Amino acid sequence: MATGATLGSAGLLLPALTDVAQAADLDAGSIPRFTRAMPLPPVLRPSLAAGGAAFYRMTMRESTAEIVPGLRTRVRTFNGSFPGPVIRAVSGRPVVIAQTNALDVDTAIHLHGGHVPPESDGAPMDLVPAGGGTRAYVYPNQQPHANLWFHDHAHHMESENVFRGLTALYLITDDIERGLNLPSGDQDVPIALRDARFDSDGQFVYVMGDFQQRNVILANGSAWPYFEVEARKYRLRLFNTSNQRFFKIGLSDGSQFTQIGSDGGLLAAPFPTTSLPLSPGERADVVVDFSRYPAGTRLVLSNGQDGPDALTAQLLQFRVVPARGPDTSTVPDVLRTLPALPPATAFRDIALSMDEGPVAPGTEPQGYINGRVYDPDRVDTVIPYGSTEVWTVSNTNRFIPHNLHIHLVQFRVLERNGQPVVTGPESGLKDTVSLFPGETVKLQATFTGYRGRYLYHCHLIDHAAMGMMATMQIV
Repeated sequence: MATGATLGSAGLLLPALTDVAQAADLDAGSIPRFTRAMPLPPVLRPSLAAGGAAFYRMTMRESTAEIVPGLRTRVRTFNGSFPGPVIRAVSGRPVVIAQTNALDVDTAIHLHGGHVPPESDGAPMDLVPAGGGTRAYVYPNQQPHANLWFHDHAHHMESENVFRGLTALYLITDDIERGLNLPSGDQDVPIALRDARFDSDGQFVYVMGDFQQRNVILANGSAWPYFEVEARKYRLRLFNTSNQRFFKIGLSDGSQFTQIGSDGGLLAAPFPTTSLPLSPGERADVVVDFSRYPAGTRLVLSNGQDGPDALTAQLLQFRVVPARGPDTSTVPDVLRTLPALPPATAFRDIALSMDEGPVAPGTEPQGYINGRVYDPDRVDTVIPYGSTEVWTVSNTNRFIPHNLHIHLVQFRVLERNGQPVVTGPESGLKDTVSLFPGETVKLQATFTGYRGRYLYHCHLIDHAAMGMMATMQIV
């Protein structure tokens, strides 16, 4: 294989930075699987609730966590929590978070999928200074139910900070979601999935673009855990918080489950499936009915993206126990009515690309949007406030997968490779969409709510750090 490239998802070539000193790796195959219970992220309580708003204080700081059994790993966290905590918000009720940075690196916190003013969007140069700097982020929550998450976005540091743990979850509910009889309480479970690489002492090994070596799977911050489920329906809120890894999620017995939501909340109707693709940054809301399994069943949440013999082919194990009471939850035939698509007022072409193969000695691979590397001082796209645009987004690489995340808006995917998207995982509101080599998607978004500068970029976060970002200005 050419120097400066590593095997990516499904054997695709991904550029990697070379000439980096690397510690001896932990043998991922030696890590015991399904011996530790999957932790659940702690739900934060507001420090103050006044005037209809909820106020939180969070501190970004280093901590340690037992990710691999028997080893302690240094991690970067919100409030010392790994996995990161959960904030539960309500549509129409603002949340204010005072973020204090006790790390030794600058940060900028982005609420991924949030419809927020530009000063609270976590732009790469709107930094929370290291060593005690504080910034208040205001989230109006003027959007429907959605499973969001927040993470660092400081340019050139975002990929390492996210890799080292600086992520957390943000769940918005609304009257429509609360009015459904979906599984709830202990049967409503957020699960953050990602990969990682460790040295023999159990410390993270971070090398930008180093996809091939990140072969330990974490579920809620634990390597290959198990999760005990009763023989009843469960709602699983799945988040791909990996830097680069694509998942194709299924159950090891090949049985069906039901997708009820995507990035921007509930689908219009449930979608039965046996396989669910999830690129970095994407989310999926699914219901699995474990009542069809006898107590004692052990079932694996699998990853069909990498092949059955790959170390990363298993994600976590479910252990079925008897139900402790009746299951009265249901999945209705209609979940919600999606907003109508207004007529388009503008059309744009967006090309994603990255250097492939070897790069010149002493240089790093770079990522491009429409042939340009990110420049924080440059506006790439000017969009009139209130306009509805159709973007035709293409991955022009031969071997490297990408995806596209647009800040501020939720969009609708109209076509994939020329085929209309009517039902399925991409039929709801989205903020991140995958593109394998040579693929093209057509999407539609209405740019309203706020004026100012926002990003659009590849959410393979290493690619963003390599420059695959651009700035739009809503005017």
